[in-house]
Amino acid sequence: MRARLSDIAQQAEVSEATVSRVLNDRPGVAPETRQAVLTALDVLGYERPARLRKRSAGLVGLVVPELENPIFPAFAQVIESTLAQSGFTPVLCTQTPGGVTEDEYVEMLLDRQVSGIVFVSGLHADTAANHDRYRALIARPLPIVMINGYAPGIDAPFVSCDDREAAELAVAHLVALGHRKIGLITGPDRFVPVQRKVTGWKAAMTRLAGLPEAELEGFAELSLFGVEGGEAAAGRLIERGVTGIVCGSDLMALGAIRAARQRGLTVPGDLSVVGYDDSPLIAFTDPPLTTMRQPVAAMSVAAVRALVDEINGHAAPHSEYVFRPELVVRGSTAVVRQPGATPAAPAETRQRPTPPALAVPA
Repeated sequence: MRARLSDIAQQAEVSEATVSRVLNDRPGVAPETRQAVLTALDVLGYERPARLRKRSAGLVGLVVPELENPIFPAFAQVIESTLAQSGFTPVLCTQTPGGVTEDEYVEMLLDRQVSGIVFVSGLHADTAANHDRYRALIARPLPIVMINGYAPGIDAPFVSCDDREAAELAVAHLVALGHRKIGLITGPDRFVPVQRKVTGWKAAMTRLAGLPEAELEGFAELSLFGVEGGEAAAGRLIERGVTGIVCGSDLMALGAIRAARQRGLTVPGDLSVVGYDDSPLIAFTDPPLTTMRQPVAAMSVAAVRALVDEINGHAAPHSEYVFRPELVVRGSTAVVRQPGATPAAPAETRQRPTPPALAVPA
C-alpha cells in the first residue's frame, strides 16, 4: 500500500497524506487536487475505491430497428451520450432480420430491471402492429418514450420529425428548379412516417406543381426501405418520365441514383434526387446528396429529457413533439433539363429560385 500511495502521489504531484485523504473520501482537499489524484489512479491502472465510483442512476433500454442505416447509429450515439450525462447506463438493443424481436428485447430489459426504455422507429410506428404491448409497459408502471412514429391512445411522450413538411419542402425545392413530374419513393404504407410523407407530397404536388390528385397515383412508389427498394422503385418512375424524385431515406435515394446510372442517365443532369435523413457520410457521395435533414441531436435530447423526467416522477406531457426538418441542398438536384439542352449545373452551385408558394429554409 505504501508503494502504491507513493506512486499515486508522485503521479499527481501531491503528498502521500493528500492521497490517503482522497482515497478515504475525507474533507480538506481542494476539488482540483482531488481530481488530480483520481486521474493518477486511472493513469496508473488502479481501481477506484467503491466509495469514489460514480453511482449509476440505473439502466435504460434503447431499442433501434437496425444499424445498417446510418441514421440509427446517429440516434443511438446522441441518446447514449445524453443518458450517460444524466447518470444512466444505456443498454443498446439492435434488431436484425430473423434475430431478436422488439418484444424479446423488452423482456430481457425488464429482467434487468431497467428504469425506462426509448424506442426508435419501433412497432409504435406500424399501424398494423398491436400497441397493447406499450400500454402494458406503462401500466407496470415503466416510463417509455417513442421516437419517429405516433400511436394514439398511448399515454407517453412521442418525438418525431415532421415528415409531412419534409415532403412538402422537398417538392417545393424541385418545383423551384422547374420540375413538374416529381415522383415519390418511400416505404410500406402501414408506417406512420410513410403516410405523412405521402400526404405532404400529394399536397405539395397539387398546390405547387399544379397536378390534380387523380394524376398522382402513377408517380408514387411504395417499396422496401433500403438501397435495393429505392433502385427498383426509381426504375419504374424513370420509365414513367419523372425528372425529379423525393425519397423516404438517404439509402433509397442512393438506390435511385444507381437506377438512373444503369439507364445511362446522369444525376442531376437528367434526374434530380432528394433524400431524407442527412445521415453521416451522405455529403460525400457522388454526387453529394441533396436531402431533408432530421434534427437528430435535438430530437434525441428531447426524448431523453422526457424519459428522465418520467423516471424522476415529473411527468412529461404525453403528446407528440414534432421537430422541423431542414433542406440541405447539395449536388443531386438541378434545374430541369429542357429537350435538347445541355445538363444544368447542380443546385448547390448557383442561386436557388424561390419556391412559388412554400418557403424553403436555407
